[in-house]
Amino acid sequence: MTGDRPLTRHVVVMGVSGAGKTTVAQGISELTGLRFAEADEFHSEANVTRMRSGVPLDDDARWPWLRDLAEWMAARHAEGVSTVLACSALKRSYRDVLREGPPDVEFVHLAGATELIRDRMSRRAGHYMPASLLDSQRAILEHLGPDESGVVLEITLPPEELVTAAIDRLGLPARAAAGSR
Repeated sequence: MTGDRPLTRHVVVMGVSGAGKTTVAQGISELTGLRFAEADEFHSEANVTRMRSGVPLDDDARWPWLRDLAEWMAARHAEGVSTVLACSALKRSYRDVLREGPPDVEFVHLAGATELIRDRMSRRAGHYMPASLLDSQRAILEHLGPDESGVVLEITLPPEELVTAAIDRLGLPARAAAGSR
């Protein structure tokens, strides 16, 4: 097997805004060594301005952003680096774009009641996504299909339990086994 690319894992923690994607993805990164990225940091300034003003993004605004995310994961794969990405990935077609990056992408869908998520969003500070956009995200959310690799976790669990459940259910290696990916 000389010359073969090292095995990498690519995980997208998905769900509507306020579900806890960043917290869970960072926790996975800390325990496994997968390289973390926050998809919100890949948005264009125009997208951020639009969302900050309470206007939901349409697909035309999302496609370049999703392609950038897929390219980021593909570049890490080429380097032999595993990744975990916090990204809404609300529609199957969005996840299809993400799967165009590295050879395999697994998803962790953080699901929960609208009221709980709206409450979380109303209490967080420093995020450009207003709680008023939650309904538009819920309206377009498409749950993982039976042919999509991933797990669904209920956000009523504490964050550390969500992290542990994601790692266990996906069979991700602990940091000691993951090395310096």
